[in-house]
Amino acid sequence: MTMPTQPVDSTPHALAAWGWSADLQAAFGPLAERGLAPARVTQQHRERYVVVDADGEKFAVVSGRFRHEAGRDADFPAVGDWVALNAGATDDLATIDAILPRRSAFARAAALTLAEQVVAANVDVVFVVTSLNRDFNLRRLERYVATAWESGARPVVILSKADLAEDLGGSLLAAEAAAPGVPVIAVSVVTGLGLEEVRALIGYGQTVALVGSSGVGKSTLINALAGHELMATAGIREDDARGRHTTSVRHLFRLDEGLVLDTPGLREIGLLNEDGLAGSFTDVLDLAGQCRFSDCAHRTEPGCAVRSALADGRLDRGHLAAYEKLVREARYVERKTDVFAREAERRQWRNISRHVGARMKAKYGEL
Repeated sequence: MTMPTQPVDSTPHALAAWGWSADLQAAFGPLAERGLAPARVTQQHRERYVVVDADGEKFAVVSGRFRHEAGRDADFPAVGDWVALNAGATDDLATIDAILPRRSAFARAAALTLAEQVVAANVDVVFVVTSLNRDFNLRRLERYVATAWESGARPVVILSKADLAEDLGGSLLAAEAAAPGVPVIAVSVVTGLGLEEVRALIGYGQTVALVGSSGVGKSTLINALAGHELMATAGIREDDARGRHTTSVRHLFRLDEGLVLDTPGLREIGLLNEDGLAGSFTDVLDLAGQCRFSDCAHRTEPGCAVRSALADGRLDRGHLAAYEKLVREARYVERKTDVFAREAERRQWRNISRHVGARMKAKYGEL
């Protein structure tokens, strides 16, 4: 693991370029009174983090107390988080004592446990990157955009490798239909198409996260925006046009225009709840609101505006099927999460009961 060497301003507001704001300063007040200093997480390597504070970048670990009090994986720092460092820690290894409340969090449901996994924190804009080669997949795009809306950030669809598109205009129209109301930009780092339009969306102190499958060109796009190679890249597999993993860790970079957060390709992306669907499927929800019955299932009910839109071509059947599938998945995750939470609470109270019983026995003997 190597420490990145990114310069930090020596001005009184050294962290402004990293997104520090007056709101964060106010929220940090009680932590500053405890002698803690603000920093932002730029990388995570298992249980060790790279953070940037007013003095520069350094390694950090969470304190023992933090680890003891964290109830779940999502409570631990993620790349993009603002944290409080123990000022008394050594220069070689700082200690993270607290996390500031997140403004947004791009998260997914873990494949096995369905627990929340935070991919990127405090993001302003999510670039959902998908390539215009044979791996172009509208259903996957819908899923990513829904998760982006769910995060609390603003999604933007980036159609990379536009120079490989057989029908660029058709792909743009299809992506716009799959993500209604979301800006869609076709980009080619080979020809330069769309790069300036993308660059204009990255503002000083603002954080943009790039998410998408492996091989869609996230790292290549970051290198093009930076003007030099920041991230290693690799070619796609020729048999199915799918990518190989080159980004192994999440990494927050500071460019001249602002901040970009690169993420490894996600094999699976599961919703945590239905919140993101309202932004991704506004067309379906608007039509559902016009149905005669508020609980219309869009099957055989009379006066169904959704079925009418399907019949006259205003609504794509695949788009509706994707919405219904994501609703089922989100509700399943919510149900299972409630079960896991109740079981965790029961285990916690059993442990407390055993601990109290052992203390009582040690103090008073058998009762």
